[in-house]
Amino acid sequence: MIVTLTANPSLDTTIELTGRLQRGAVHRARTTTTDPGGKGVNVARVVTAAGSPALAILPAREDDPLVTALADRGVAHRLVSTGRPVRANVTVTEPDGTTTKINPPGAAAHAEELKALAGLVSRHAATADWVALCGSLPPGAPDDWYATLVRSLRPLPCAVAVDTSDLPLRALAAGFPDTAPDLMKPNADELAQLTGCDGGALEAAAERGDPDPTVRAARALVDRGVGTVLVTLGGAGAVLVTADGAWFARAPRITLRSTVGAGDASLAGYLLAQVSGESPDRALQRAVAHGTAAAALPGTALPHPDQVDRDAVTVSAVDLPVAGRASSTPVAHPATDL
Repeated sequence: MIVTLTANPSLDTTIELTGRLQRGAVHRARTTTTDPGGKGVNVARVVTAAGSPALAILPAREDDPLVTALADRGVAHRLVSTGRPVRANVTVTEPDGTTTKINPPGAAAHAEELKALAGLVSRHAATADWVALCGSLPPGAPDDWYATLVRSLRPLPCAVAVDTSDLPLRALAAGFPDTAPDLMKPNADELAQLTGCDGGALEAAAERGDPDPTVRAARALVDRGVGTVLVTLGGAGAVLVTADGAWFARAPRITLRSTVGAGDASLAGYLLAQVSGESPDRALQRAVAHGTAAAALPGTALPHPDQVDRDAVTVSAVDLPVAGRASSTPVAHPATDL
């Protein structure tokens, strides 16, 4: 079982334009789609589509359209009932895949709701393989709320993943190693928030086939107590770093449709591999394959297994000597069906 927490869920509407977005202009939409959203919700959607058990925990009214959409998609969920609708996010995509997002902050969360969410997570975490704490926090939640949750989940047998950014991410890191989760999934910019490196430079180096800067930055988090760091690098692929090694996966070239949910699909792919007992390099391969599949889909669509081509992803083991550049050695993978 993979349990996800989405403290600030959303109903995501994506508008796919026929041309470039221009301020002040009237635009023609090719398509408009609406899906249940929020990072943890997206992870649960991908895991469910892959035929594995998932449970999405979130605050919402029973009659919210988001909850109806989850039920329609067969995603198991548990709610902390609120008296307000979830926020409505808007994404605009252009033909070249450029994505513009408008995300309202969401309604303020009450202390009683946060306590109920934490209790619900702990109750289901007792029988879960993984608990993933995902996304932004709603107004009213303390910045260190994820850090507090990680501490509370430590005595339980589940592993804990965190995918967040900005103040909640910094608050989590401020408590390392006490608040260090089993897995963190930053993108390049989020890794930069924690290490002071240049996120754009990390992606540019990875595009050139050089994962060394990303591996060094991610290893700094491992040295501070994080079990595993999965860094998504957009179209360049991803890096995985543990205490025992590092790997770089290069993503295949695709026609980019939308970046929405690609990182969430990557996290879902990695967790699916983990519960299947796959090796770190195979788990990284699966993560990048899922993220790539999501980026090739329009709007907020997320991939099903038959849309994921993991054998198109190449993985190299990265060796970092004490001095000098990193070197990478390809890891051979036989064809494997998901």
